[in-house]
Amino acid sequence: GRGGGGAMESAAKGSYVLANLAEVVERVLGFLPTKALLRAACVCRLWRECARRTLRTRQRIAWVSALEPGPAENHALVRALARELEKVHVLPQTVLYIADAETFSGHEECHEQKKARKRNSKETALALEQLLPKRCQVLGLVTPGIVVTPMGSSSNQPQEIEEGEAGFALLFPKIDGVKIHTFHFSKDVKNRVFDESKFAEAGLKNNPDLRVVLLFGYNSWKTGATRFLHQIVNPLNEKSIILAGGQVESFTSLTSENNHAQPGDACGVVGLAFSGPQIQSATVLLDQDVADERTAEAAMQRLKAANIPEHNTIGFMFACVGRGYRHYKTKRNMEADAFRKFFPNVPLFGFFGHGEIGCDRIVTGNFVLRECNDIKDDLLHGYTTVMTLIHLGSTK
Repeated sequence: GRGGGGAMESAAKGSYVLANLAEVVERVLGFLPTKALLRAACVCRLWRECARRTLRTRQRIAWVSALEPGPAENHALVRALARELEKVHVLPQTVLYIADAETFSGHEECHEQKKARKRNSKETALALEQLLPKRCQVLGLVTPGIVVTPMGSSSNQPQEIEEGEAGFALLFPKIDGVKIHTFHFSKDVKNRVFDESKFAEAGLKNNPDLRVVLLFGYNSWKTGATRFLHQIVNPLNEKSIILAGGQVESFTSLTSENNHAQPGDACGVVGLAFSGPQIQSATVLLDQDVADERTAEAAMQRLKAANIPEHNTIGFMFACVGRGYRHYKTKRNMEADAFRKFFPNVPLFGFFGHGEIGCDRIVTGNFVLRECNDIKDDLLHGYTTVMTLIHLGSTK
């Protein structure tokens, strides 16, 4: 019976180590995905401290992609998120999700009316929000088409999905030196003049660290919507701020706003503001003349010339529904492929929408690469694509 004693002895040693030696515990916990790590943090004080330290090191952005249709009752993105959140190594603090309008909101024609339950975008949005941490800020948009990089590696080939079920969720953890804010301005029917004090509240004014603003207009077909968008965009049209985005079908989530529902027919602007001295960014506009591989690659070359570091960087592509394979005469995925050729390791996300926001703006330090004139850039376009890079600082 001596063998049994030896096993007990080594088990006792093992449990001594796991109860007392922080560096061993931390090493072991480092292999766990975040959800499992948070469960392990409940074991004892030492594990909690180690879990906390481990979490603080997880500052890389993660994402969940949904590229294949799900069963009728829930959207592919809901299923992918439920499955993948068990595996991710970040604790999301801000989430931007974008899904296709057609299937997310359940507009698709159901032939088997009895079996297929109509989806409702509110239900789908709630199902997504409930999967995420309570204190997380969530911005959710639905758009006619999706641009998404499949999960697994940031060098995977980005896909332009112009029809069919698809979506993605970008999970931003807490990143030292970076602040990400969601904001929302809806058009006040009574007031023609926009109250600019709302900019300051949203961190879009008197904020010397503001680097990038992603803006999305919704219900852009309403009368006065374009004028309202101009009222938001013009004060932000500063040479040192990167602005990019587009017109979406609607927004489905804005967790900080859920308490007071918007009138269904209001129009407005939602978005994300990125502040922090370590953020670097650049953006280019592919206008109507960009209609083949050569001109698309020339635009990517301009973006490459900005010298934005590629690690810990994300790419955004905001394209017009009129572009894509129809514009490039049956060649699919042209712009995403051109992006991948010049940026082999940057994941690319975005959408096909009803109008684009952006311009060529390549800011390096305080130096702007182009003739700096006092004419404000024209920021609202149709039939174009806006390509943007956002670098969130170097990770240790």
